[in-house]
Amino acid sequence: MAVVFGSPSDTQTMSKAGATLERFGVPYEQVSLSAHRAPRTLAEYVGQLRARDISVVIAGAGLAAALPGAIAALTTLPVIGVPISGGALDGMDSMLAIAQMPPGVPVATVGLNNSTNAAILAIQILALSDPDLSLKLAAFKDDFEQAAADALATAAAAGARP
Repeated sequence: MAVVFGSPSDTQTMSKAGATLERFGVPYEQVSLSAHRAPRTLAEYVGQLRARDISVVIAGAGLAAALPGAIAALTTLPVIGVPISGGALDGMDSMLAIAQMPPGVPVATVGLNNSTNAAILAIQILALSDPDLSLKLAAFKDDFEQAAADALATAAAAGARP
C-alpha cells in the first residue's frame, strides 16, 4: 500500500489513512511527491510500485489535484484520490479534478479530506484476496452496528421513545 500526497502540508490530512491502515495491520509507505514540481521523480516512483509489492495507491492532492490522475496514468494499479481542501474554492476544484478523469484513467474519489475512507476502500480491495483482512474488515463493520444498537439501548433505558 502506498499513501502519496502532493505537498508536506497535506501530511496531517493524509495521516488518517496511515492510522487506519495501521489499525488493520496493513503495511504501507508514505511519501510526498508533487506531480507538477517533480514529474520525472513521480514517474520513477510509480514505475517501481509493483516491484515493492504495492497493490493499491491512495493519493491526496489539493488545488489542481493532478497527483491522483498522474499516478493513474502511469500504472494499472487501483488509485484512490483524496481531494484536500484549500485554495480559492476550498477543495471543490480538487474534488472535481480528481473525480472528472478521462475515460480509461479511473481514479476512485472519496470525500473532501476523507483519507480514512480512502484507507477503508483500499482495505476492501486488499481483502478480496486476503481472508484474514476480510475478517478484520467484517469485525470493523460489525462494530458500527453494535455501537448503534448500544446507543439505542441506552436511549431506551433513559426513557427515550423511538
